Amino acid sequence: MFVQSRLNRTVRRRIVVLAIALLVSAFGGTPHAMSAEEPAQTSLATAATPIRMTTRTEVARARATADATARSSSPTQRASDKPLFKKDMLGNLIPDVRAAAAIVFNPQTNEVLWEENSHDQRPIASLTKLMTAVTFLADEPDLNRKVKVVASDVRNASVTYLRSGESIALGDVLHLTLIASDNGAARVLARTAEGGTKAFLVRMNQMAMQLGLTSSHYADPSGLDARNVSSAYDLSHLIAFASQNEQLASVMRKTSYEVHTNRRTVKIKSTNRLLGTGVDVVAGKTGFIRKAGYCLATLIQIPHGSQVAVVVLGASSSTIRFAEARHLFNWVVGRTNGPVGGAALVER
Repeated sequence: MFVQSRLNRTVRRRIVVLAIALLVSAFGGTPHAMSAEEPAQTSLATAATPIRMTTRTEVARARATADATARSSSPTQRASDKPLFKKDMLGNLIPDVRAAAAIVFNPQTNEVLWEENSHDQRPIASLTKLMTAVTFLADEPDLNRKVKVVASDVRNASVTYLRSGESIALGDVLHLTLIASDNGAARVLARTAEGGTKAFLVRMNQMAMQLGLTSSHYADPSGLDARNVSSAYDLSHLIAFASQNEQLASVMRKTSYEVHTNRRTVKIKSTNRLLGTGVDVVAGKTGFIRKAGYCLATLIQIPHGSQVAVVVLGASSSTIRFAEARHLFNWVVGRTNGPVGGAALVER
């Protein structure tokens, strides 16, 4: 531990020096929009303007980068990527997932292949936006219709690419909602729907009842409200249902997209890091607020097989939620075809 500590301090010092040199040579930098799944969040409206950093800020940021790098190279961080297994009552090895709740569900056979605390009702953060999108498209909207963003859409939105006063097509608002997990965009979808936000929320909860999602309740369309709750079981059914709409599924499969307003063009990137990794993602949505932890609901195609819904709720980090989703998928595939991604087995 003493040697590891000295190595980490050395790494941090070197990174601090290098980072400061790079920042100073560049005369400041342009901040970027942070992921909608990170605790500290910002708006792209701010990110569009270059900001000159002070020397003290540069040093603080460099040190933070050094600390993060040291942590990511530690044995504890590396271990979080490794799949764990445990034995069931029959002695079979099954996944041992580091999350509050999770499930693997086959929507074609209606079979739960694996679950842990799958019926526990929990805050679900931006997984709320799955129901927002389903309810929005159920109204059969004109996606080419232009709507105006108002101040209440973006106020305290945590993460949004929108600016008050801009005009934008509803189709682009839908893309912002599902790809970038844009909270302001989700509010726009609800506010501009028939009857406004209150009526839209009523329809969201009615839709949950119609789909038999008995653990699900929605208090706002974005997921920022911790009163938005559901279960891994309900969400596995919801992601499967939403994926039946190819319009929704195709949006959730995009790794990036260009959004156009009446003032500018902005390129957004997906918060779903399973995309582009070799896993055949049919659809997926991420979520994070502190009370929910890091969450993921995704529908994945098994090679030469059926599709499975994988839901992970309440993970302690973004890395773990994606690692555990891949672990669960590999376990299902490995029962017949061998694992995808070559992950090592660690039993405990």
